[in-house]
Amino acid sequence: MSTETHSACCTSCCSTEHAHGEVHEHAHAAPMGWPVLALSAAAAVVAEIAHWLGAPWFVPAALAIAAVMACGLGTYREGWVAIRHGRLEINALMSIAVTGALILGQWAEGAMVMVLYTLAERIEEHSLDRARHAVESLMKLAPDQARVRQADGQWAEIAAGAVSVGAIVQVRPGERIALDGVVSSGTSTVDQSPITGESLPVDKAQGDPVYAGTINTTGTLDYQVSSAASRSTLARIIQSIETAQTSRAPTQRLVDQFARVYTPLVVALAVLIAVVPPLAGLGGWQEWIYKALVLLVIACPCALVISTPVSIVSGLAAAARHGILIKGGIHLEQGHKLRWLALDKTGTITRGQPTLTEGEPLGTLDAGRCAELANTLAATSSHPVSQAIVQGLALPPVTISPTQFEALAGRGVQGGIEGQTYLLGNHRLIHERGLCSPELEAKLARLEEQGRTVVLLSDTRTVLALYAVADAVKPESAEAIRELRDLGVQVAMLSGDNPHTVAAIAEQVGITRAEGNLLPDDKLQAVRRLAETGATVGMVGDGINDAPALARANIGFAMGAMGTDAAIETADVALMDDDLRKIPWFIRLSRATRRVLIQNIAIALGLKLAILALTLAGLGTLWLAVFADMGASLLVVGNSLRLLRPSRN
Repeated sequence: MSTETHSACCTSCCSTEHAHGEVHEHAHAAPMGWPVLALSAAAAVVAEIAHWLGAPWFVPAALAIAAVMACGLGTYREGWVAIRHGRLEINALMSIAVTGALILGQWAEGAMVMVLYTLAERIEEHSLDRARHAVESLMKLAPDQARVRQADGQWAEIAAGAVSVGAIVQVRPGERIALDGVVSSGTSTVDQSPITGESLPVDKAQGDPVYAGTINTTGTLDYQVSSAASRSTLARIIQSIETAQTSRAPTQRLVDQFARVYTPLVVALAVLIAVVPPLAGLGGWQEWIYKALVLLVIACPCALVISTPVSIVSGLAAAARHGILIKGGIHLEQGHKLRWLALDKTGTITRGQPTLTEGEPLGTLDAGRCAELANTLAATSSHPVSQAIVQGLALPPVTISPTQFEALAGRGVQGGIEGQTYLLGNHRLIHERGLCSPELEAKLARLEEQGRTVVLLSDTRTVLALYAVADAVKPESAEAIRELRDLGVQVAMLSGDNPHTVAAIAEQVGITRAEGNLLPDDKLQAVRRLAETGATVGMVGDGINDAPALARANIGFAMGAMGTDAAIETADVALMDDDLRKIPWFIRLSRATRRVLIQNIAIALGLKLAILALTLAGLGTLWLAVFADMGASLLVVGNSLRLLRPSRN
């Protein structure tokens, strides 16, 4: 049995309570070598054959004792330490059971029980290693060495942990990136799937961020280190997962409480079975002591105790592989109960940056000439709407600046181009200049109701063109919201934007409940009202501006947490990119984890109760008890590992 399994079993089987993860006073036995285990099994089998053939009693006895001593010394050693400290754990109970069998003359059976128990431990340890290594493999994503530029311009391999912030590191095609940084030169595509779960590589050029553990695929990149190895995005993910593993989920706490009561009761029952029937004249001492030994073997609920942590660890590892960082088993368990999900708009449903959506000439100039004039005026302004127009028009860079340029606060800009004065501004500016007509007012009203910000180009006499700018909806938002509805989760949009824009975006993506003009405290109150209905509520935001609402929700989701300390450290669930579709995936994972938890508890308790009933009916044997106890543990581990399959969720 692995250290993790021992720790879990000891914690729950013993009368004393230990903090999760505490190192127990006794050391665990060294792993049993397969050759020694094979020889022990052979000795046990020969002992059984000798017993069947009627050999003198000392032949099977010698073979059985040799088998038990070869493979069971570690079990006896740990069992003795547990008994000395008043603990009832599996090694103590197994030691008592095997010793009792040998005393009763059940030589071959006692030996085979010890061999089977040791074999099952080895198999279980190997299976549990898969769940543990699924998380530990994250630590191997980032290379130990980085190619760092020296003061003389030469490159040298240096331990990643010794590279300072600001150093220039080079990564060649096919290599993994060792540290977080910002590209200083070169272009390439980077496979970020180990961190974000993105299926396609991401283009990288000067100024773009790169992250430790991702894979450079095509070109050579030089990047400036932005975080020490211990504070990289990958390091924080690993630290958060390790913290999550040490926090107990609600089901685990319930199981532990049950196990602390269950084990002493079964041990007490075994003592009564060994003593009361013989004293009452209902049979011989040997018969009832043997039944009591069978009960002792199945008394320690190891399968029950490991049923929850191995499921939770598998779920956490599966989520991490998919670019979802879950900050504890409690949040993974709660996910299946989500009934309301409140979404921020900007950066969650939309891209968070204005985009030119349409342009239309309204006067005598053609679309091309209007675009040239608008581009010249917009290029002089740093306002996000102006920049959206420049990017959307995608014309060559402006080489001539407008004359007598003037920024009109809250309205737009004006300037002279080729001796003519032009205006580029909002509805208010055009209205103040007396250039609006009833037809134009109607057109602007329709666009504004659709959530567009309208910018108008005019000269001093007439409006020449209009350009509509909007915060574009992410392509995946509507699909994600549709998936949420299919999962039975109702969706609400909570935004600080104006109600017209909020309503338009909500209609685009299929949200029926949307509120605008909300301050952070208003969002908090909205989430509180949803929670007061008794529903489990999730809140999705950027992890900073929406902090009050995120904190009030049962589960707070941080979007686009890649490289953001605040988001990773404050959210319950952090999505390592900004793909809203990962929330339905998280809910499906939570539901799958819940199903596996229930199945595991049913397996563990069902087999225990079945063997208990058979034992009380006189049909139980030590062999059967060992198969049931360790078989249940193996079934529980194997069932939990199904969560690691990509197709599972």
